[in-house]
Amino acid sequence: MDGLSWVLLITLSILWGGSFFFTEIALRAVPPFTLVLARVALATAILWLAIGLRGVSIPRAPMLWPSFLIMGILNNVIPFSLIVWSQTHIASGLAAILNATTPLFTLIIAHIATDTEKLTWRKITGVITGFMGVVIVTGLSAATSLSLSAIAPLAVLGAAFSYGCAGVFGRRFKSVPPIVTAAGQTTGSSIVLAPIALLVDKPWQLAMPGLPAWLAVLGIASISTALAYILYFKLLNRAGASNLLLVTFLIPVSAILLGVAFLGEQLHMTDIVGMMVIGLGLAIIDGRPLAWLFNSARKSPSATPSRRIK
Repeated sequence: MDGLSWVLLITLSILWGGSFFFTEIALRAVPPFTLVLARVALATAILWLAIGLRGVSIPRAPMLWPSFLIMGILNNVIPFSLIVWSQTHIASGLAAILNATTPLFTLIIAHIATDTEKLTWRKITGVITGFMGVVIVTGLSAATSLSLSAIAPLAVLGAAFSYGCAGVFGRRFKSVPPIVTAAGQTTGSSIVLAPIALLVDKPWQLAMPGLPAWLAVLGIASISTALAYILYFKLLNRAGASNLLLVTFLIPVSAILLGVAFLGEQLHMTDIVGMMVIGLGLAIIDGRPLAWLFNSARKSPSATPSRRIK
């Protein structure tokens, strides 16, 4: 991880953390499915424009487009819809904390679906620790109550599971230019979401949104989706998938700071403790943060035995 990679990583975490912030603002005037459709449709237009301007070649394999459709459903339609719906009942910061469980689900799905990425004892320990953090955040209310505010956190976990499936499924696109993969999946998700939004939300019957909602939709589509995907694949090629996992540590931080600073949101102590436990689980899975702390402790002056002066 060189300096530019760290800049890309932090920028990406802010862009993705900002999606929760933009969603919270847009939901005040735009219903969930219409918002998700606007997000992916505008992002699609921006990405295809970027492809045309950069002269990126588009693969002609006929079976590639059904794969893009599946990827769009797993990586956009299901998770975006679940998270946006959940934010009608819970704060954006809490949604971001629960969304950070995506790597936990990815490891489990990869263990089941692949022969090369099996769980080790360190990863199993990290997964168990991470889900202990989820229990702290959600408590037992989600399992015992049928209220929407109690079920909403489970919707975010469902989104994280879908992201995990997309992470494993998306490895088949290694030979496809990354920006084409991003445009292909948002195209597929736009096709799926258009009839759903028309049937469920009936957007032509809605009042015209105000300027804040329009700006929020534009922000989530252009900044938190189109630009974020470009940076994501650039960082993936530059630093690798294991380094890209570090963005998961940072997204809740930026989402919480934006929510507290501009939306007046407040997190409970259980949310903060749960986030720390989830972060510990991710650190155990990644291995490097704990290794860095261990090596720092070994190199600290207090850890160095003193020499007797003769």
